[in-house]
Amino acid sequence: MSQQTITSETFYQTIMHQGDLRTPKHAARLTFAVLHTLGFNLSGRVKRELADALPKEMAKDLTRGWRLINIRHSKLSVHDFAKDVARHSGNTDPQYAQLATKVVFKQIKKIIDDDLVRAVARDLSPDVREFWNAA
Repeated sequence: MSQQTITSETFYQTIMHQGDLRTPKHAARLTFAVLHTLGFNLSGRVKRELADALPKEMAKDLTRGWRLINIRHSKLSVHDFAKDVARHSGNTDPQYAQLATKVVFKQIKKIIDDDLVRAVARDLSPDVREFWNAA
């Protein structure tokens, strides 16, 4: 699917149905949390490339926020990634956040090209990379 055929609203509808969420607002909040967490774990170049490939609203979620020191956690576990997603989504259950993150990753991968999918994978910690590839 290309960026021209997907909007954030249709993306959220898909996340809502596949993630068993009650409303598109819940799906938007979850998507924000995944993208926000992902943004903190990608290099600037890959983050910009991914943002360019996403609908504008979602690109803002990815690039929103900054850190004083750009040091990414090279050994970040999926569990710790999911804890961050849970925290940013207002949820407290990392196990659910992990399942929901997989749904969001899967949909993101459907709307970006294969080269970018591989670039994102290379930029992630080994554990999160494996999770991204499996989604």
